Amino acid sequence: MDAAPPLCTEAEIKSLVSDFYDHIRLDEMLGPIFSAHIHNWDEHLGIMERFWSSLLLKTASYQGSPMAKHMRLDHLEAAHFEQWLRLFKQTCAERENLAMGEQALQYAQRIARSFWMNYQFHHNPIKVASDLTLP
Repeated sequence: MDAAPPLCTEAEIKSLVSDFYDHIRLDEMLGPIFSAHIHNWDEHLGIMERFWSSLLLKTASYQGSPMAKHMRLDHLEAAHFEQWLRLFKQTCAERENLAMGEQALQYAQRIARSFWMNYQFHHNPIKVASDLTLP
């Protein structure tokens, strides 16, 4: 029995990550937040490529704890996570490899919801958490 072909290539992941962060950097809401915290974009993009490769290709090439880094940010709201998702959805829709785009978006939705729920609990543990409106 032949193994199923991979969902995507590393080059497709690199393109997804690069295009997504191009959108982020131009975004009025998210661009300033990312620019204030990312000082070496090449390094960050490499980390994100490994992160998405670990998810989409099961490479286990990412080592890190993104949740802890995001919990240190102040003054985030649901709108920030929802805008992140809108930009990610837009980027996925621009892919030629629609299967990869759909799978990546499913992961992104789960990640955004998880981060938002944890962020709320971390910053205000006595308040009932709100959910995101998924695009």
